[in-house]
Amino acid sequence: MKLLKSIEEVREYILNCKNKNFSIGLVPTMGYLHEGHGSLIKQARKNNDKVVVSIFVNPIQFGPTEDLSTYPRDLEKDSLFCESLGVDVIFAPSSKKMYPSNSISTFVTVNNITEVLCGAKRPGHFQGVCTVVSKLFNIISPTRAYFGEKDYQQLTVIKTMVKELNFPVEIIGCPIVREDDLLAKSSRNSYLSNTERQDALVLYKSLLKCKDLISTGEFITANIKKEMEAIIHSVSSSKIDYIDIVDTNNLMPVELINHDVLVALAVYIGETRLIDNMTFKIKEA
Repeated sequence: MKLLKSIEEVREYILNCKNKNFSIGLVPTMGYLHEGHGSLIKQARKNNDKVVVSIFVNPIQFGPTEDLSTYPRDLEKDSLFCESLGVDVIFAPSSKKMYPSNSISTFVTVNNITEVLCGAKRPGHFQGVCTVVSKLFNIISPTRAYFGEKDYQQLTVIKTMVKELNFPVEIIGCPIVREDDLLAKSSRNSYLSNTERQDALVLYKSLLKCKDLISTGEFITANIKKEMEAIIHSVSSSKIDYIDIVDTNNLMPVELINHDVLVALAVYIGETRLIDNMTFKIKEA
């Protein structure tokens, strides 16, 4: 496995692969890898001749009050993890390599679907995501790129960007990976105290309540959200950022569930912001 830190190095490696007609799977990450990332890497390994994992904590997708400086980093541990899964290359550039000037003036923006859910609460976040992913696609020219469905909005935004800007890359969404107690895997789980870690289970419990309500014929979203809120507020460490029920395609909120929907939530447990979601396919009458 190669660890490459410059754009020139990784481009030279990719050119050599392209000359041999190798397919390339890219797994973009911010590091501090866990089994959720592992599931993306394993899928990429199945589908491609070569697998590249990018590890880059992207500063332009963090807001001024967010956790850029404290975001967990462990390149040595990540390297061992990637090597164990058969990764061919880790691309781990510095911020100076990715953004050579002191400021950046060129951004990639996707409108509308970035203005709801996490986008409504984190202005500029998806502009930062789309910009860095565009740079990675231009540098690595992957055949396929892999993203987790835990960040459903991010996955939808990237798919839209790729389609509308004609990037020659196939976007693959992979299912949420959960802990044994069903908490969604996240690098930010490491921030939680033991008590907060237990409290965090209310996110998935609220989604299960939603599933139960829909299965028994409750389709009014305001009623469902009220029940979910009660479960989350049952632990004192929680603070709801949002609970939304939206159309799976355009991510717009719905008042009555009569087609496929995404139920998504962001909740602070203590100081840690966690997200989770569940999709529901509604049978037509």
